[in-house]
Amino acid sequence: MRALGVRLATRLRGGDLLVLSGPLGAGKTTLVQGIAEGLKVRGPITSPTFVIARVHPSLADGPPLVHADAYRLGGDLEVDDLDLDASLEESVTIVEWGEGLVEGLSDERLEVHIDRSGDDDARVVTLRGVGGRWADTPSDPA
Repeated sequence: MRALGVRLATRLRGGDLLVLSGPLGAGKTTLVQGIAEGLKVRGPITSPTFVIARVHPSLADGPPLVHADAYRLGGDLEVDDLDLDASLEESVTIVEWGEGLVEGLSDERLEVHIDRSGDDDARVVTLRGVGGRWADTPSDPA
């Protein structure tokens, strides 16, 4: 998942919204760690479940990373309270557990669904690009 994140980071730019979904332990935060490595932002990257959102400034000349977790949020009003749209244009914004909650932030987003494959460490990742920015996104990131 980390290596996939590093590869995915090469396609990301300020203004991008990624919505991550999948069961507990699927690798959402590990994917974000790889994206953060590829974007060269300040870490460490940990699950923001209890702080809800963290901003990781760029250590290079790239965009900052906003990493949010909507797992504990109760609905649209609590998402609005995070003000994710305030930095959306200049940041790469990634929201774990955001499915059904943050799609209204942007008409263009990359939806990433991660599933476990059996009892081993393999994962099945499905990408769904929404909007013109992601029109050429393959559904299989391998």
